[in-house]
Amino acid sequence: MPTVPQPTDERRIFERFSARFPVKFKDARDDYGTEVFLRDASAKGIRILSKERFFLDDQLALEVELPDGGEPMVLGGHVVWVKFLNLSLWELGIQFSQVNFLKMQRLFKLTDNIAL
Repeated sequence: MPTVPQPTDERRIFERFSARFPVKFKDARDDYGTEVFLRDASAKGIRILSKERFFLDDQLALEVELPDGGEPMVLGGHVVWVKFLNLSLWELGIQFSQVNFLKMQRLFKLTDNIAL
């Protein structure tokens, strides 16, 4: 009897990697890492923790401060999932408006160096 393939929740085309750098909402007065925290990334999106509540399809622009001495990396996209963690913290999945491999290469390269 043939086996039926089981559906999985994992539908990612690009592998996700841990990326924990200071982040802030673009054009916000808040300092890096006070209201939003980058947790991981892939070529198609990122996962963040936020003290501010967002909803599905909200548009976000974030600045990521990287230790390479360059300009902060600006990442933009829309909220594709939201998870309530506690009264002051939300977990969000952000899908990028477009895939930018150069930005992801810069981010991945820096996470690789930190792990060493």
